[in-house]
Amino acid sequence: MAQAKYQRIVLKLSGEALAGDQGFGINPTVIKSVSNQVKELTELGVEVAVVVGGGNIWRGKIGSEMGMDRASADYMGMLATVMNSLALQDSLENSGVQTRVQTSIEMRQVAEPYIRRKAIRHLEKKRVVIFAAGTGNPYFSTDTTAALRAAEIEADVILMAKNNVDGVYSADPTVDATATKYESLSYLDVLREGLAVMDSTASSLCMDNDIPIIVFSVMEEGNIKRVVLGENIGTIVRGK
Repeated sequence: MAQAKYQRIVLKLSGEALAGDQGFGINPTVIKSVSNQVKELTELGVEVAVVVGGGNIWRGKIGSEMGMDRASADYMGMLATVMNSLALQDSLENSGVQTRVQTSIEMRQVAEPYIRRKAIRHLEKKRVVIFAAGTGNPYFSTDTTAALRAAEIEADVILMAKNNVDGVYSADPTVDATATKYESLSYLDVLREGLAVMDSTASSLCMDNDIPIIVFSVMEEGNIKRVVLGENIGTIVRGK
């Protein structure tokens, strides 16, 4: 059996990734593909935590641009992440993978409240843990949630699974044909050049806790497993 390079990971999925080509909502084909890839990791003995965004359903920034109170708009976004998390949980469990959803906003009828030690225990028992509802606070993104939870559970790496790019580029490759892809970057490179890896709060948190980030495309079947096995795909961000 292949040997995984990382034993405990945080997989960060954007809501847009779950929408796939349809651009809104949850694409059944995509969520099934993600579930199958996560199952492959559990079969390798990897401990998997997942943070899912909510942009396929609601974006707090759009709400605030409409004149909505920013905090209210962000709370709506947190609820969108819960919907995505429950959908992913259902898909994983239909594939035979034991899964727990933990939310930063208590809603005990549908999920457990986030408790760090309980989350770690679930991971040790080889259950997939999905962290929903962001950090539970407005003004913080799900990127920051991924960085925070990775630090709390002492994850080896954060896997940033993207649906529209296969790594970090010097510019938006969909707009600028001359954009070049980076194989590796330092945290300071990301912050100094304002590269679109994750927001600056999340990047700083990863830098302070020395958590590497790997940015790659989730749209190619099997890519999550390839990254965990140590294949050189995407872009890695780490200290130098």
